[in-house]
Amino acid sequence: MTKHLTFHTRTTAAGPVVEIAGDLDYDTAGQVRSAVLGLGLLPGQQLVLDLGSLSCCDSSGISVLIAARNHALAAGAGIALAAVPDRLDRIFRLVGLERTFPTHPTAEAAEAAWRLRG
Repeated sequence: MTKHLTFHTRTTAAGPVVEIAGDLDYDTAGQVRSAVLGLGLLPGQQLVLDLGSLSCCDSSGISVLIAARNHALAAGAGIALAAVPDRLDRIFRLVGLERTFPTHPTAEAAEAAWRLRG
């Protein structure tokens, strides 16, 4: 049974931050995918996906993260993941996705890294 999923988007100087909480799985992936792909991103911005309150992420959820990355890159923006749960971090390392997504301990740290880069 799928737990409730919530997501909230806020805007920072670096770009949008999407906070995802609950289960990102087959039942909820479409909802998040639509929201993320609907974000208007500008070249040079950074999309941050804050996963600190994520309780579960299956292959459908990982597919959403990859789609978000593709959306950001197509717009000339960057992407970063914040507060990646340990279990998801292990999966990323097993399949080689740790090289695809820059990660930071918090969304604020991701924004600070973006500022240093710019």
